Amino acid sequence: MNVLFICGKNRLRSPTAEQLFADWSGVETASAGVNNDADVPVSQELLEWADLVFVMEQSHRKKLSVRFASELANKRIVCLHIPDNYGYMAPALTKLLEEKVGRYLST
Repeated sequence: MNVLFICGKNRLRSPTAEQLFADWSGVETASAGVNNDADVPVSQELLEWADLVFVMEQSHRKKLSVRFASELANKRIVCLHIPDNYGYMAPALTKLLEEKVGRYLST
């Protein structure tokens, strides 16, 4: 399963999620950001690659829908409702991600 994690700038939350789930059996991970200044901007190629897309906030889903409507037509997008209050690999963030994402990746 190819899993894409998306936040705003691709600096804290989505890279943490990418790293956290990278070693899960049967899961390939990537991360990107929806903002213009994102370290790795969301692209058509990344969305086509992904089987499942996680966004950290509703605003990220809205930006995706505006810019990539056709690429999202048959994609499952899950909003995690995780605000931009955490540092990279912060223990509280990794705990939240494990609680919210793990159930979608379990086989």
